[in-house]
Amino acid sequence: MSDAYKKAGVDIDAGERLVGAIKPLAKSTARPGADGALGGFGGLFDLKATNYKDPILVSGTDGVGTKLKIAFELDKHDTIGIDLVAMCVNDVLAQGAEPLFFLDYFATGKLSETTAADVIAGVAEGCRQAGCALIGGETAEMPGLYRAGEYDLAGFCTGAVERAAMLPRAIAPGDIMIGIASSGAHSNGYSLIRKIAKESGAKLSAIAPFDDTKTLGAALLEPTKIYVRSVLPLLANTGVKAFAHITGGGLTDNVPRVIDDHLKPDFDDDALALPPLFSWLQEAGNLSGEEMRRTFNCGIGGVLVCSPAMTDDVISALTRSHENCRVIGEIVGP
Repeated sequence: MSDAYKKAGVDIDAGERLVGAIKPLAKSTARPGADGALGGFGGLFDLKATNYKDPILVSGTDGVGTKLKIAFELDKHDTIGIDLVAMCVNDVLAQGAEPLFFLDYFATGKLSETTAADVIAGVAEGCRQAGCALIGGETAEMPGLYRAGEYDLAGFCTGAVERAAMLPRAIAPGDIMIGIASSGAHSNGYSLIRKIAKESGAKLSAIAPFDDTKTLGAALLEPTKIYVRSVLPLLANTGVKAFAHITGGGLTDNVPRVIDDHLKPDFDDDALALPPLFSWLQEAGNLSGEEMRRTFNCGIGGVLVCSPAMTDDVISALTRSHENCRVIGEIVGP
């Protein structure tokens, strides 16, 4: 057999070995509607097996952004796949949808089977956390397009929600915003984070300037929190009206996406006191409060909007699901 393609930089055999290595990972994400098998031209999902009666399908796609640069520098790749899944499943959750299945796209210049397997292991872990099946994906080896040791990731998630249960529901002035804590910077603002770290002289391998229990690199690689298991059960109650995933644009831009144009969020500044990571970013980067809230999640990865009568019940349910949450403001009229 000719090895001309391999000499050009593409190793088909390595790709096939990788598929074999990740098949057990995919199988570990099996759920009703998907058995987790890989190898076909398309991923299959049996919607009938989920027992939805009048479903609307909700799809989302995203990447991880320049957080990947932290993974490259530290040569640590086993959690970045969780970020990839989280960014997609939390988005479809904002429509009230249960994530059903996920596909990933991994592209690199020269395939490292070990690195790729670590990344996909993280994807599988994210899928298990979200309760969705990893039903397929694509590995692309493209010599000359990426720097040595680097890669890019994209993810694609499809979920379902009963037509009558779609979010957001009608929101009124006086409705309460409940903030659910993030696990860190999640996967947004890393171009600015890396700039601040470089200009401040902070090293990824050194103890974090805001937390003496971990290195800066470990703190910045903390994977994005997946809110599906804690938030999805609450959405059956009509007193829960919306969920906003706080990603690019921060609190300032994401909460308005789930409320009507004539309404606006009124945040309680005291309830939004910055966790240590974000206090350091603000001080080291000389950033205004407005810049912080529009760039980062500032410690709040998700916001639920609910009726005032439901507030205590929602907080209690989230607390039982081990979420750190609190009232962070209310919805007001024009």
